[in-house]
Amino acid sequence: MSDSFVHDIHLWPLLLYSALVLLTAVGMLLLSHFLGQRHEEPATDETYESGIPVTGSARLLFPIHFYIVAMFFVVFDLEAVFIVAWAISLRQVGWAGYAGVLIFIFILVAVLIYEWRQGALDFGPNSKKILKAYYRRIQQKRKSS
Repeated sequence: MSDSFVHDIHLWPLLLYSALVLLTAVGMLLLSHFLGQRHEEPATDETYESGIPVTGSARLLFPIHFYIVAMFFVVFDLEAVFIVAWAISLRQVGWAGYAGVLIFIFILVAVLIYEWRQGALDFGPNSKKILKAYYRRIQQKRKSS
């Protein structure tokens, strides 16, 4: 027997399984199309969420801070995964891996400090601006009275 014939023999279960999966998926789609109900009421196309009636547009504008927090979470979460992977393989990577992860953590800290100084982490109201506005308002009241 040739090598290609032996490999072809072991491939038939995978091909049979793939054909059965494809046949099952197509069969379910066809059955649901022919046996499914058809609704033409106006309420069919309306949005329905947890029994709460629709009160307005779903297109709400979110402040950019929510997206920034999400991006920071993803970035720092992935970095944590890299550090855990390094910790698991600590003995295999040796001192070169240790130096690499120290450089990696140094870059993380530098980026975090840069983001902090740029104000990317300031999500709440600025207390200094609030206090300045408060004192200006008090001074205006004193001048007017």
